[in-house]
Amino acid sequence: MKRSLTFISKKMSYALRHNPEKYGLKLDEYGYTDVAQFLQALNRMHHFTPRLKLADLEKVIAQSDKQRFEIRNGKICALYGHSIPGIIKRRAAVPPAILYHGTARRFLASIKREGLLPMSRQYVHLSTDVATAQQVGLRRDSQPVILTVATEKAQAAGVQFFVGNDQVWLCPEVPPQYLQVKA
Repeated sequence: MKRSLTFISKKMSYALRHNPEKYGLKLDEYGYTDVAQFLQALNRMHHFTPRLKLADLEKVIAQSDKQRFEIRNGKICALYGHSIPGIIKRRAAVPPAILYHGTARRFLASIKREGLLPMSRQYVHLSTDVATAQQVGLRRDSQPVILTVATEKAQAAGVQFFVGNDQVWLCPEVPPQYLQVKA
């Protein structure tokens, strides 16, 4: 079976973010599962030759620019991007004063009316810098719109923010009054 780091990362994402049941995995309330069981499941489902080892997972994690996964105390989790039913518990945190969101131009009218919604994910993904938001927006539009999120005002109104990783913050939704198109 193919063993590129990108291929392994995609299989890790699918198992930890979208369909742990298919792999026979149970995630705890914070999205963690036993890393040894996770390795067994990946090897069983994808017939990796040679078999994946912990060092392979650590290499995927170390070489990822998006910091999608974490291994801690013998457990592994996806840090963000879940679409599985139920909410992965997170602790609210104080975000930077401004966060960014990159989106396609065709979604702007809807966002101005309804705000940012998680759609098929559990949370809206926000970026700490314009470059990352731009990269995200480019997936759906060659000239994406970059929105700024006034986090201090939103948080004062009760909107909660959660750390995804160093570059990604998560939020259940962002009402439109806290959004502005970046000039």
